[in-house]
Amino acid sequence: MDLDALAAALENAFRRLAPGGDAGHDVHHARRVRDNAFRIADREGGDRAVLLAAAYLHDLVSPPKDSPDRARASALSAEAAAPVLRELGFDEDRAAAVRHAIHAHSFSAGVETRTLEAKILQDADRLEALGAIGVARTFYTAGLMNSSMFHADDPFAASRPLDDRRFALDHFAVKLLKLPATMKTEAGRALAEDRLGVMRAFLEAVAAELGARPAW
Repeated sequence: MDLDALAAALENAFRRLAPGGDAGHDVHHARRVRDNAFRIADREGGDRAVLLAAAYLHDLVSPPKDSPDRARASALSAEAAAPVLRELGFDEDRAAAVRHAIHAHSFSAGVETRTLEAKILQDADRLEALGAIGVARTFYTAGLMNSSMFHADDPFAASRPLDDRRFALDHFAVKLLKLPATMKTEAGRALAEDRLGVMRAFLEAVAAELGARPAW
């Protein structure tokens, strides 16, 4: 497959079918996941047509973070991708590989990654939650959920339970700082550790500005 032509067709499909209004899961996010996937594939291998399609179509259905349908989002996206893949001429084996990668990429779905492409897509998407972009997306999403930036009196939850639905900063301890350990490829893990360093520097800066002591 001509990957440039395929990318253009996938972008058109995404713009036509994906819901708008969430800059954390828009076409620019899809492009960054694509680029992350290709960086990992440079070291790990993998079918780039499958990775390209999975990167562009993995968020075709993206309910809000606090929606009861959130855990089903990747399954719904895999289902929504099927007619697009047929339209673009994917054979059944490649289409099945794309659908599996989409279904398995989600943190909340808990689906086992059975293929290299699924492992790469999952790592590529999780890299978006780390580093400077991960910080930006965390607070953007917190705004969409009407959450506070942090607990004013105990920002690092030294003496209270973590609650990342109410406080954006808590999400770092609840999920984000743990992501590098979940990476499925060596290349993804190395990229994740680099971005984790950026995130830890941010947390130290927040603590310094608040006169607090980081607990994580």
